[in-house]
Amino acid sequence: MILNKNNNGDITALTPEIISLAKRVEDTSVIENELFARYEVKRGLRDLNGKGVLAGLTHISDVRANKLVNGEQVPTHGELFYRGYNVKDLVNGFTSENRFGFEEVTYLLLFDKLPNEQELSDFKAILGEYRSLPTSFVRDIIMKAPSTDMMNTLARSVLTLYSYDYRADDTSLPNVLRQCLQLISLFPEFAIYGYQAFNHYHEGESLYIHPPVPELSTAENILHLLRPDSKYTPLEAKLLDIALVLHMEHGGGNNSTFTTHVVTSSLTDTYSAIAAAIGSLKGPRHGGANIKVVQMFDEMKREVKDWKDEEEVSAYLKKLLHKEAFDHSGLIYGVGHAIYSKSDPRSLILKQHVEALSHEKGLDDEFALYSMVERLAPEIIASERKMYKGVSINVDFYSGFVYNMLNLPAELFTPMFAIARIVGWSAHRMEELANNGKIIRPAYKPIMEDKTYSSIETRK
Repeated sequence: MILNKNNNGDITALTPEIISLAKRVEDTSVIENELFARYEVKRGLRDLNGKGVLAGLTHISDVRANKLVNGEQVPTHGELFYRGYNVKDLVNGFTSENRFGFEEVTYLLLFDKLPNEQELSDFKAILGEYRSLPTSFVRDIIMKAPSTDMMNTLARSVLTLYSYDYRADDTSLPNVLRQCLQLISLFPEFAIYGYQAFNHYHEGESLYIHPPVPELSTAENILHLLRPDSKYTPLEAKLLDIALVLHMEHGGGNNSTFTTHVVTSSLTDTYSAIAAAIGSLKGPRHGGANIKVVQMFDEMKREVKDWKDEEEVSAYLKKLLHKEAFDHSGLIYGVGHAIYSKSDPRSLILKQHVEALSHEKGLDDEFALYSMVERLAPEIIASERKMYKGVSINVDFYSGFVYNMLNLPAELFTPMFAIARIVGWSAHRMEELANNGKIIRPAYKPIMEDKTYSSIETRK
């Protein structure tokens, strides 16, 4: 069998031979659902109630969605704790004191301590110093062969940084901490410079490469690096800062953080472990949902004539569920979560601050539409589908709206998630290394039949 290129010489073409072989892969790979039930295999390592299979212990964070009542676990409003602190209290704390929170909460997640003024000042200085990329890195790595996907650009930049680190394979905690602090500092540059290269070479737009400003917060630097004039309002920077804090960490069991634990347990280098986590986050089931929320609302705003008409909005939401609208997936994006049932605390915190920015941007009608869908969608889903637990909006519901109001390009929505979550990944990588645990290796039950070898001449 010869796999020819197509008429244009495209080696990526899906030839009839490849399609035929893929069909065989599919036919021989599918496992009947009944077998998972028979052998009590928890698909996705979760039970029907969404409870995860216990795979580890952590000091870093806690996601709470149930409480014990009369000996039974019952759904309750969600809470998220970073190192024992309720994230709602953390956000209220730094916003009430008119400070940016990303660097402060990064310190907390890494070192299990809220910093005092001097500790925070010293920590910000360290992050500022680490924002410097190696000489010619932007020109030689980011500008050459720019990708159309910024998550791939981010992963490539992380992996390439290995070549500039003469202690790349040293997994001692001091060295890994140094590497993690550098990555936390550099992620905004990797993502935004990658976008600027894409926007120039693929979209034909002007190229802007602003150097970072060490004295600025992470949120301020993101807007400074991204915008041609580097200008932004205080409210824009503060809301982006809050969004980053809410995305920093979400327990050891989320897909990308669990990936970090699994890969770290093999004692590989930091760059490989973080690149693997990026690959996980890139998946639309994990990090790409906020883009879908914005795209869904864009169509909704076109299809619904009167945004204030609850019946018309409800009718559109039902079309989404019936696979008659948007991407025909049967999903209302931004609604529902694997753990939370009654509420996602991150979405509630974001909403408190979103209204002010929507008013500043003249988007009051859009905010009202989001609020209506937030109220109607869970009711409609519960009325049409059997639910094992409650359903509410999740953090993606408003974070996409925030990024849209900040004029962030859709290509950077998931990288923004990564810019925040690198903090959680770093904390979990160091926790895994500190405990010197075994390599993570769960079991898979084989269900194939034994076969007898036959010579090539007798095979059909």
